[in-house]
Amino acid sequence: MKVRVHVSLKNGVLDPQGRAIHHALEGLGFAGVNDVRAGRLIELDMADSVTDEALDEMCRKLLANMVIENYRIEKVA
Repeated sequence: MKVRVHVSLKNGVLDPQGRAIHHALEGLGFAGVNDVRAGRLIELDMADSVTDEALDEMCRKLLANMVIENYRIEKVA
């Protein structure tokens, strides 16, 4: 089973990487970008026997920093 974990910063948490991307886009002449929030994508190839609870625990314990980040688990067909 293929699983994607999308990790992003919580609202209100400063995002220096997103800010740098926004500044670079403006410097390249791209207009109309109001804000940029950077995140990361983690792809996992899991055994079919891995439960949703186990996936959630992996995210909470390692893949996301629960103090400043949110995560979303997506199972890919």
